[in-house]
Amino acid sequence: MDFLEDLELYNRAMDNAYLVITGKLELNNILVELNDEDLEEFSLPFNPFLHEDISNEEIDEVIEHFSGLEEYEKCAELLKFKKVNV
Repeated sequence: MDFLEDLELYNRAMDNAYLVITGKLELNNILVELNDEDLEEFSLPFNPFLHEDISNEEIDEVIEHFSGLEEYEKCAELLKFKKVNV
């Protein structure tokens, strides 16, 4: 992979993370609906199967990504999913 392919994969993973965190995309549906080839292309910046909840640190990483892209609406939406007093 070259730099641009890596960057595209990273951006796609962050887009997927946003959709998963906000509940716009259900992981169970992904596993059922995607064929093997599409599933290989699906990536996330974290492993949602290691633990039940996505941590505040993982959400912060996604917020930082979208903040850098100046997509502040997504940042505001992601903030709503952070857990208080964890």
